[in-house]
Amino acid sequence: MDTIFIQGLQTQAIIGIYEWEREEPQPLIFDLEMQMATFDQAADSDDIEQTINYAAVSEEVCDFVAEARVELIETLAKQVLHMIFAKHPLVEEINLCLSKPQAVPQAETVGLIIKRKRGEI
Repeated sequence: MDTIFIQGLQTQAIIGIYEWEREEPQPLIFDLEMQMATFDQAADSDDIEQTINYAAVSEEVCDFVAEARVELIETLAKQVLHMIFAKHPLVEEINLCLSKPQAVPQAETVGLIIKRKRGEI
């Protein structure tokens, strides 16, 4: 499997279980690794349609997160994975790390790491 990655994708979201978290958007940071069978067709054809368009994925994630209204980052992560699989048929597997840097004042960041294959969501 070959991998396209996006590191440090910064977004803003209304998310959290506490009232203060739901008053103003707060930063979320995504690291994504998206696996596909091979880059060979894209490399040979020099055609963006033969690979995973990381610019499109980045924009879609930011737009989706800005509109989402959930309490848990677990819920948001699952929804983002579902959206990527639905819009990008070449993606076979996704590793997603979602950080919520303002959630715990004593910590630099907190978050989750989730790994799913197509069809597991």
